[in-house]
Amino acid sequence: MRKLLPALAVLLAMGTSAHARDVAADKAAIDAGLDRGYAHLDALYKDIHQYPELGMQEVQTAAKLAREMRALGFEVTEHFGGTGIVAIYKNGPGPLVLVRTELDALPMEEKTGLPYASHVVADYHGKPTPVDHSCGHDIHMAAWVGAAQALVAMKSQWRGTLMFIGQPAEETTEGARAMVAAGLFQKFGMPDYAFAQHVGPAPFGTLAYRPGVNSSNSDSLEITFKGRGGHGSMPDLTIDPVIEAARFTMDVQTVISREKPAGAFGVITVGAIQSGSAGNIIPDSAILRGTIRTFDGKVREKMLDGIRRTASAVAAMSGAPAPSVDIVVGGRAVINEPALTDRTAAVFRAAFGDKAQLQPEPGSPSEDYSEFVNAGATHSLFWGFGGYDPKTIAAAEAKGGHVPGNHNPYFAPTPEPTIRFGVEAMTLAVLNVLGS
Repeated sequence: MRKLLPALAVLLAMGTSAHARDVAADKAAIDAGLDRGYAHLDALYKDIHQYPELGMQEVQTAAKLAREMRALGFEVTEHFGGTGIVAIYKNGPGPLVLVRTELDALPMEEKTGLPYASHVVADYHGKPTPVDHSCGHDIHMAAWVGAAQALVAMKSQWRGTLMFIGQPAEETTEGARAMVAAGLFQKFGMPDYAFAQHVGPAPFGTLAYRPGVNSSNSDSLEITFKGRGGHGSMPDLTIDPVIEAARFTMDVQTVISREKPAGAFGVITVGAIQSGSAGNIIPDSAILRGTIRTFDGKVREKMLDGIRRTASAVAAMSGAPAPSVDIVVGGRAVINEPALTDRTAAVFRAAFGDKAQLQPEPGSPSEDYSEFVNAGATHSLFWGFGGYDPKTIAAAEAKGGHVPGNHNPYFAPTPEPTIRFGVEAMTLAVLNVLGS
C-alpha cells in the first residue's frame, strides 16, 4: 500500500486526467465545429500572413489573437514578456495545460505570388526590410485559435485550465526566454502538460512525433572583421575585410569536416555578409552573421572554439586587427517526455492511422520552445505536421527537385486542410490529458 501512495499523490496532483477518451467521437466533434467555423480561421490566417511583423514588433498580430481569445471567454494578458499574450480559460478542477504558438515572421521578401502575399517592410537592424511568414507561424496561429474554439465548444466534456500563450520572437530565440523571465509560471502556474507543433514541407494530413531529443541547439554568430579601407585600384595599401570574411566562410567548414566527430550532427551556416558601399572602395570593416546548430553539448563547445580560432587566424593571415566575435546562445534542444509522447502518439494513430509516424531522427532546426520545458514544463510534447498537397510534392520530386521548405521565399503551405489538421491534432492532444 505504501508503494502505491506516491503514484496516487501524483494522480491527485495532476487531476483526473488518467482516463480513456473516445478518439473517433472527439475527432468527429472537432470536425463538425471546423465545418461551421473554418471560413473564419481561413480569413484570420490570410490576414496574419498578409501583415506579418518581426520579433518583438508583433503589436497588431498579438492584438488580433487577443481579440479572438477574449471573444471565446479567455482571460487575456497582453504585453507579457514584450509583445506576448497569455490567455487563460478555467473550466473546473483538473490539469493546467499550456498550448504555445509563435507570433513573429522573418526578415525576407515573399515571392509566392499569392493574392494575400506580404508586401510589408519593417525596420531590421536599422534598415527597411521586407517581412514574410515563410516559417509557418501564421498557420500555427490559425490552428491555435481553432484549437481554442474547439476546446471551448467541447467544455462539457473536460475539466481543467487552458493556458494558451502567444510567444513573440521565436526566430531570434529571445521570446520564450523573455516570457519565462517575466514570471510566466510564477503568475499563471506551472503547467502539468505543454504542447506545441510546427508545419513543414511534408504532405498535409501527416504528422511526425519523437520521444526525447526533437530539435537542435542553436547559437547565433556575428563577427566584425576589421581592415584598412582604401581605393579599389590600390589593394596593397589596404587590409581587405571582405577577403577576411570570405576566407572565414570557407575555412570554418573544416571545423565540421575535420574537428567534430564524423557521426555527430553539427552545422555552421553563414547567412549574411555586409560590407562596403561601392565596387571601387575597399571598406574598413565587414560584418558576418551566421548560425550554429548541434545536438550534443560537447560538439557545440568544440565548434564554438573552432569558430573563434578560425576568425582569429584569418585576421592574422591578413595582418588585420583581431576581429570581434559575438556568439549569442539561442534555443536549446527541445526534449519530448517519452511517456507523454507515447500517450499522445496512441491518440494520433487512432485518429490519423499510419499518417501519424515516429520520426526516426531529431530535426536539425532549433526551437526556443525548449525554454518553457527547461523552466519546468517537462511533461511536454512538440511535433511536426505537413502543409503541402501530396500531388505538389510528387510533381516536384518527379522533376528531380523538392517543394520549398521553411524559410524559403516560396514556402506556401496549403491553408486547407493544413489548418484543419493542426486544429485536430492539437485539440486531440489536449483533450487526452484534461480531466473528465
